[in-house]
Amino acid sequence: MLLLFTVMVVALAFEFINGFHDTANSVAAVVGTKVLSPSRAIVLAAVTNLCGALAGTAVASTIGRGLVEAQFVTSTTLICGLSGATIWNLITWRFGLPSSSSHALVGGLVGAVVATTGGWDAVIWSAPVEDKPWFQWGGLLYKVIIPMLSSPLLGLLVAFVWMSFLYNALAPFRAGPVNGIFRKLQILSAAFMGFSHGSNDAQKTMGIIALALFSATTAGTLDHAPQYLSFLYTPEFRIALWVKIVCAITMAAGTATGGRRIIKTLGRKVARLHPVSGFAADTTSGAVLLTAASLGMPVSTTHVVSTSIMGVAAAKTVKNLRLQVVERIVWAWVFTLPASGLAGYLISRFIRLF
Repeated sequence: MLLLFTVMVVALAFEFINGFHDTANSVAAVVGTKVLSPSRAIVLAAVTNLCGALAGTAVASTIGRGLVEAQFVTSTTLICGLSGATIWNLITWRFGLPSSSSHALVGGLVGAVVATTGGWDAVIWSAPVEDKPWFQWGGLLYKVIIPMLSSPLLGLLVAFVWMSFLYNALAPFRAGPVNGIFRKLQILSAAFMGFSHGSNDAQKTMGIIALALFSATTAGTLDHAPQYLSFLYTPEFRIALWVKIVCAITMAAGTATGGRRIIKTLGRKVARLHPVSGFAADTTSGAVLLTAASLGMPVSTTHVVSTSIMGVAAAKTVKNLRLQVVERIVWAWVFTLPASGLAGYLISRFIRLF
């Protein structure tokens, strides 16, 4: 029982850290264009993240039962995986690098499970859709690895095309009135981006907690639990309403604490933004994230937002990009999955020594 509660505490700690670590993802553009101050943008992000977190459970289901075999997962495994992801998140936050909390969580979980089982058999690489055995759509390969590569490219291309269209459509009008209109529209696009971020990122911890409750129930840990803890009993994998609410509030609280280091990197150092380009970046990244969430894909908000900002900047001229900063971000992306996986693996192996 103590281990179960430890898992929940560590998971919520990860959710809180994810909130302030990824705050910049949903407000970088609106801060970079100086439409909102960082403080006001963070409040907007906290509220919209909370709403988005309550919007669905597809991503939570992928994390909880679509990446590793549940029978190999214990409370200790989940603690090790979450710890590995949290350590990597804190390291990248300390250096202001917008790495992926999503991939850190997946890497930590997979690394810990591999250490627990001593092999890769517990990892679900691919899985068919229900009633369509010929259609491989689930598993680590299709839900994480392929989207990890395709979603940033999609963000880059869509943002480039969308921004090019806006440039051509707005060319006959004076810059002053156009900027005035888009300064207002960018608040709406930032809210949409915050909602999309919450719908994807907050659900990941929901999946971890639901998996912990399901594993504890099937292992018999909750058989003799007091009556007042009966709400923890989960004989079938599901995302309970209280889990959604607690995770949503925790992420919103983390978001409210801010993430100014990464806001500075994304909103001001990657490219110089204006209200129109900020609007294009937010609407692009929000649309990609919301689509991925509806498909149960835990994609990286950081990847999508960063490449969307790059796309709108490149639509005007590639010289707008500060390639040295882009290079630092790309290296953070490359190392996130293996580094967090290694951290989860090593923590799990270390604990098994005692």
